[in-house]
Amino acid sequence: MLKEPFVFESEAYYSIGEWTEGNPKLIAGITTRGGGVSSEPFNTLNMGLHVGDEETSVIHNRQRLATELDMPLISWVAAEQTHGNNIYYPCLKDAGQGATDYKSSIKDTDGFLTGERDMLLTMCYADCVPLYFLDRETGMVGLAHAGWKGTVLGIGPKMVNEFVKKGSSISSLEVVIGPSICSDCYVVDDYVIDKVKKTLEDENNLPYNLKEEGQYNLDLKKLNQKLLIHGGLNPDQIRTSSFCSSCHEEFFSYRRDGGKTGRIMSFIGWKEK
Repeated sequence: MLKEPFVFESEAYYSIGEWTEGNPKLIAGITTRGGGVSSEPFNTLNMGLHVGDEETSVIHNRQRLATELDMPLISWVAAEQTHGNNIYYPCLKDAGQGATDYKSSIKDTDGFLTGERDMLLTMCYADCVPLYFLDRETGMVGLAHAGWKGTVLGIGPKMVNEFVKKGSSISSLEVVIGPSICSDCYVVDDYVIDKVKKTLEDENNLPYNLKEEGQYNLDLKKLNQKLLIHGGLNPDQIRTSSFCSSCHEEFFSYRRDGGKTGRIMSFIGWKEK
């Protein structure tokens, strides 16, 4: 069995150990729900500015992470995520957008890709799939937010294609599929499954099982893995977390928590110094 790619760093976050160990300039990981100041139902380390939590609490939570990572909020960039497949290339002039207020977030964006240093790419989740990208040769990094809509719209393979457009070789790319809802906890209807079937029309081993009439257990992580492979990656270039955002209460889960909950945050970037 493959080793879990995420390793515990503190009450507040996990890092992608295989990427960051021995390379202190690379920061990559995901937050938990512990160690913050937000009140119920956002308790405690809510990182989402758009969910109805007190803005001051969220900024305090983000500042805690910024301090632990030694990456100030002014270096962060955040998105107005819309469950689409739009990808944006942040540059240094974008630093700070969405870090302390939601209005300044990069609009209508579910994927980030950059070669800049001293910039932290961030995305928020509560069951959707975080996709992390690293080009081992160029150092270019990326993040994507893949709910079922973004997944069937092909945001994963689209990110691979954007890396190639920017000069990456497919063989130098590595992807980590982060903590997100597991198939046991994720039940969808015929409408969603029809979209999945169309996306994987040439695939025999589909990543879902019939639960009962009109209800299916969908493995969103495996669906993303299959689409990334269809996009040109080899299976050994993709690592998948075993953590489920719904089973593991250290994460926020939209489904488990009845729709009123906080957000965990994925992040990746390089320090200049």
